[in-house]
Amino acid sequence: MFNGLSARLEGRLVTLEPLGPEHEEGLRAAADDERIWQWMLTRDVDAWIADALGHGDDRQPFAVVFDGAVAGSTSYMSLAPEHRRLEIGNTWLNPTAWGTGANTEAKYLLLRQAFEELGCLRVEFKTDALNERARAALAAIPSEFEGIHRWHMVARGGERRDSAWYAVTIETWAETRRALEVKLAG
Repeated sequence: MFNGLSARLEGRLVTLEPLGPEHEEGLRAAADDERIWQWMLTRDVDAWIADALGHGDDRQPFAVVFDGAVAGSTSYMSLAPEHRRLEIGNTWLNPTAWGTGANTEAKYLLLRQAFEELGCLRVEFKTDALNERARAALAAIPSEFEGIHRWHMVARGGERRDSAWYAVTIETWAETRRALEVKLAG
């Protein structure tokens, strides 16, 4: 397992707190907008919370705290410490946090920890290939688009999902870090 995976991460705009039962009420309040669930694997917030809190050793979910309240969640997942690889995903934010830099800073904090503290060589991102908003955000990190995995998942009650894959590697981390820091400063 990665040492320090569940550390609390603090930025200027957001704090990422390891997800716990104390976040449930805030998550339900933050999730009360149907736009959040359009691209998620489930559209049931209670099922999502139960899954996130019962994650076991295969995922480390975080509450995203923005403006003093829980605004959503993000996770380390698909953990492969033997390959020094993980995924950042299952991310959602209340639309009041969209366009504020909250998601950018959350990604920055997670990427910085992954490469500089956990020793990762690769961090992956996957999203529904039809999710243009998420794909634009991943390209803007910048992370490298690696292709579409057709029929990758079954989502939302049986829909077939093609997934777009993106990644940042240790070779591109310095450039990605600079780009994110410029965005967060401006």
